[in-house]
Amino acid sequence: MSGTSADGIDLALVDFSSGTPTLISSGYQSYDEETHQQVTSLYDSSNNEIDRAFSLHVLLAKQYASAVNIFLKKEKINANQIIAIGNHGQTIRHRPNVNSSIKAPFTLQIGCNQTLATLTKIRVIGDFRTKDMVLGGQGAPLVPAFHQALFPKEKQDVFVVNIGGIANITYLPYQGSQSITGFDTGPGNALMDEWYQTHQQGRYDKDGLWAQSGNINQSLLTHLLSDPYFNQSPPKSTGREYFNAAWLQRNLESFGGQTQLKPVDIQATLTALTATSIAAQINHLSTKNNVYLCGGGTLNKYLFTLLKQELNNKNLCTSDKINIDSNALEAMAFSWFAYAFDKKIPGNIPAVTGATEEAVLGIQFVP
Repeated sequence: MSGTSADGIDLALVDFSSGTPTLISSGYQSYDEETHQQVTSLYDSSNNEIDRAFSLHVLLAKQYASAVNIFLKKEKINANQIIAIGNHGQTIRHRPNVNSSIKAPFTLQIGCNQTLATLTKIRVIGDFRTKDMVLGGQGAPLVPAFHQALFPKEKQDVFVVNIGGIANITYLPYQGSQSITGFDTGPGNALMDEWYQTHQQGRYDKDGLWAQSGNINQSLLTHLLSDPYFNQSPPKSTGREYFNAAWLQRNLESFGGQTQLKPVDIQATLTALTATSIAAQINHLSTKNNVYLCGGGTLNKYLFTLLKQELNNKNLCTSDKINIDSNALEAMAFSWFAYAFDKKIPGNIPAVTGATEEAVLGIQFVP
């Protein structure tokens, strides 16, 4: 799994022999700065996209293969012991809605599955999103089906919140007429990271310390939250081609008094935007719940504090508290999608994606 933060490759070694996903080990390989820039430059339309995208399509697969081979060597496991690799790939464009310029919805994840299968000598299951979109769905989020299989039943509602570049939630209701749902709430780390990279050294605001040293501008926060996406009803999904530096710049220009804002105060406000947009959806859906966080955003201590405040100190913790590795959870999900492909288990939930029917997702690539 390599997510919309475009920071690197997450790996998870998962055993399904008991019928329940069991994490054996996990790993991570960061992208070098050149790869990071190549990925993020493809989030927006620009020149020579086809050459750049499909060259990177192969180069990323080679990096994935190297990461897998190094990981297996470290774990002292032979390739022939692995049943399959579930490969999500790197999303560079997600266009789930028709508009004046997009005549047909599509989603694009790069990281060539055939190259990965050939270089690792392991069968690969990939391209999980396309079939759902053919069936009228948004192709995202898919992880609620995995969360349903993994998270234990509790005596109250459960939310699983993944904070990557984009934030998404899964709602697992305890009982009653409500059904499982899930959707992208809006920006996760994406806007914070882009603003930080413009004004500070490094890729991200470690622990949210820079943001915490500033002040949240409530007027700007209200202005940002007026974007129609936040009030749109699910099914809905989004990406960094929507919530990006250009989106932020347009909003800053249309916001009165923006010239008086300090960069650090904008960073604080962007952190509050992520926390508020997540919490608003949880508070709307349920009043009694446990909220489990996963993804890179869990490491932002300031974001965690703001989210706890917005949830009125509800039961909020990382999924590690119930022995589900918060850093490996997304990578585990796509091992489960490979397992679901083999076992003919539907990988989508129509109430989540908007598809007309359940479907077994993925395509097989052999070495």
